[in-house]
Amino acid sequence: MTRVFDFTLGPPIGEQATLGVIVLQSDETLEHDFRRLLPERGVALYTSRIPSGAEVSTDSLAEMEAEMPRAAGLLPRPVRFDAVGYGCTSGTSVIGARRVAELVKSGCQTEAVTEPLSALLAACHHLGITRLAFLSPYVEAVSSHLRNVLAQDGVETPVFGTFDEAEETRVARIDGGSIKAAARALMADGEADALFMSCTNLRTLDVIAEIEAEIGKPVLSSNQVLAWDLMRRAGVACHHDGYGRLFHA
Repeated sequence: MTRVFDFTLGPPIGEQATLGVIVLQSDETLEHDFRRLLPERGVALYTSRIPSGAEVSTDSLAEMEAEMPRAAGLLPRPVRFDAVGYGCTSGTSVIGARRVAELVKSGCQTEAVTEPLSALLAACHHLGITRLAFLSPYVEAVSSHLRNVLAQDGVETPVFGTFDEAEETRVARIDGGSIKAAARALMADGEADALFMSCTNLRTLDVIAEIEAEIGKPVLSSNQVLAWDLMRRAGVACHHDGYGRLFHA
């Protein structure tokens, strides 16, 4: 005998906000960071993956443009998102922030789209930063276009450092000690208002507070600013201890 039961519908998981993020296939870090940065209750987060190269170049970054509508379309179809993020800093500089927004909106229902580049510019404006020391894991050619885009929007990067690595798996393994040593060296001459650590695959979250304490200036990173901007656009309060001044400003 089969019994059919009545049921009632409750509210969605995202009672406060519903967020989406498109993560690179090669990324091992962003989702782990977001679990710590986003509120545990009231905020729903849905993720999709986009094909990406095992090695980073301007060509491999540009190839994601064609895949983005499909990746956005794999987010839950009936859901209307308060904000959706695209998790690639350098990819945004190659494809263009405006184009990224168009492509994401073609695949899902969302009020707002952001990515680490637009999020970084918003964070710099919020904190009054115009000069960044820029730390990248990638070969310089990948970062040069990103630095030019920042300059066009009024944020200079007079100090630049790189781990000169193209392989994503190795980028995800760069340890905190290496990141802290590079950060200290870049900030030593005092030319910059703040430090930016680029790349959503770089494990920066656990060293942000320690570096800030040492240098006495704000420290920003791709995943940190992306989470902050997603919450800001969705109207979610985002105060944290241990993840940088950005969450207290």
